[in-house]
Amino acid sequence: MRITQLLTASTIKLNVQAVSKDQIIEELAQVLVDAGKVSDKAAYVADLQAREAQSSTGIGEGIAIPHAKSAAVSAPAIAFGRQLAGVDYDSLDGQPAKLFFMIAANEGANNDHLETLSKLATFLMDPTFNEKMMTASTKEEILAAIEEKEGVEVPEDVPVVENEPIETTTDKSILAVTACPTGIAHTFMAAEKLQTTAAQKNVAMKVETNGSGGVKNRLTAEEIADADVIIVAADTKVEMARFNGKKVIQTKVGKAIYEVDALIDRAISGDVPVYSHEGGGGASNEHSEGNGGFQFYKHLMNGVSNMLPFVVGGGILIALSFFWGINSSNPDDPSYNEFAAMLNTIGGGNAFYLMVPVLAGFIAMSIADRPGFAPGMVGGLLAITVTNDAGANSGFIGGLLAGFLAGYIVLGLKTVFEKLPAQLEGLKPVLFLPVFGIGLTGIAMMLVNPQLTKLYTGLTSFLEGLSGTNTILLGLLLGGMMAVDMGGPLNKAAYTFGIAMLASGNYNIMAAVMAGGMVPPLAVGLATTFFKNRFTKQEREAGKTAYVLGACFISEGAIPFAAADPVRVIPSFVLGSAISGALTIIFDIALRAPHGGIFVMGLVDGGLGKAALYLVAILVGSAVAAVSIGLLKKKA
Repeated sequence: MRITQLLTASTIKLNVQAVSKDQIIEELAQVLVDAGKVSDKAAYVADLQAREAQSSTGIGEGIAIPHAKSAAVSAPAIAFGRQLAGVDYDSLDGQPAKLFFMIAANEGANNDHLETLSKLATFLMDPTFNEKMMTASTKEEILAAIEEKEGVEVPEDVPVVENEPIETTTDKSILAVTACPTGIAHTFMAAEKLQTTAAQKNVAMKVETNGSGGVKNRLTAEEIADADVIIVAADTKVEMARFNGKKVIQTKVGKAIYEVDALIDRAISGDVPVYSHEGGGGASNEHSEGNGGFQFYKHLMNGVSNMLPFVVGGGILIALSFFWGINSSNPDDPSYNEFAAMLNTIGGGNAFYLMVPVLAGFIAMSIADRPGFAPGMVGGLLAITVTNDAGANSGFIGGLLAGFLAGYIVLGLKTVFEKLPAQLEGLKPVLFLPVFGIGLTGIAMMLVNPQLTKLYTGLTSFLEGLSGTNTILLGLLLGGMMAVDMGGPLNKAAYTFGIAMLASGNYNIMAAVMAGGMVPPLAVGLATTFFKNRFTKQEREAGKTAYVLGACFISEGAIPFAAADPVRVIPSFVLGSAISGALTIIFDIALRAPHGGIFVMGLVDGGLGKAALYLVAILVGSAVAAVSIGLLKKKA
């Protein structure tokens, strides 16, 4: 099947009016609806957006290929749109997209359709072809350029991705696997780029593609055994067990398109780690890049992404309970409301309670597969339940430690238990690993946790010594402490000190504490709004929720962002929160409420003028933190 059987004059729009990514998707989806190719626009757009949530289809160099397999597609088709002014499309190279090829595949699309759709993706690797698409003045010129390309490079009876033998200048045997979530575009673009670049370097390479039409050019056991290096460029699951013991480069499919030279040069050099399937990761691509930093990030992100629903869901429910009053969940308070108490119990007493154990459990699971999950969960639970004499726990920081402890303890146990008789193999996952994994992780946390919580007592004593001597320094310090661990011992020490000062009639300290605690989530919201290319789509969506959590003084709303990139994000939070805390002291803000965020602005002493200054202090700190994040973070 030829591309021009799927892309016709009725599905081409040369002058797209959209000025944003979402508008582009809506406008081109409407083109397909008008051409009778899509029966349910809303359902198709939802499927397109779901694909974008996995990874952007902006491939760079001014091109985007929004695509999805959808039950809303009546017949496979391609829509082409052009917006020469350019649209921010979260592209791989950060450049605006100007050419848009929307691929519509139905659930029952046959292999001919899928191969034709993927053929278009390989054409877009040719700059000359793209230039013709950019300069064509009529629909007919667009179609003619495609027909010319098909006639010259891909005859109808030749498979899209094949591997011809080439004269080599290296004795290295290199294999590759490419895969993307839908297997329509990036899979074949990466394969084409790998093969083309390898040929230019006189390197023999076979590429297996995991596309919508199934696995093509499957690597054989003999080829894998003989291979020196294997490149796995995938954003979705591929079979990894077959590569156990081989040198493997694991990376994102986009890097096989735009960093392919470095990728192949590294494979030729042989400076590649040996892959151990037993070491974790199951059948999924790990994006390890072969070094500890990427492995650490992968494990961390596995915990953060699974923790995020607890933070967002629990935080919003807590915030909703405040509509009946800050103390409406307290049965002894006149504002008590049973429904508000229910929301607070669900959100704070349960969702937030599970947050740290879930973080630890999924970090451990990422390191040691399923056997790591239970020890990680138990270790995370101990982080929030084992307290010192003052009632403090290690919170978020303890949960991070528990996750990594549990994961590597279980990995060590797997190595030890390899020496057991084969008859006991079945008892490893159901008896030995759970018992020893939970036991050793628990003992480690029972020993470590009290040491971490000693910070609480020591810091409280130190803060009491500062009170009344240098209040601006105290505001700076308290504000910064609220942002270090967001719910952990440092945060709790600052908050508890603020409560104590309320009891003694000093209301300025609580104002500094609350301002400092509001900054991290507000800064996250601002950063994801104004520095979009620093964050993934999922993070940008979570950033919208962070505005609400910050306004409600729920510092935990920023934890996923801090956990994902602690080296850059946490110092930014501390800087902004410290500034806000100091400004509240400078402005002489006095607040009598121990919680509530914007809901208690009316309780600031001094009326509307002082409340406005308090808001200024919070916004200035949030803005400073957001700018710092934007400057320090790398592009997503």
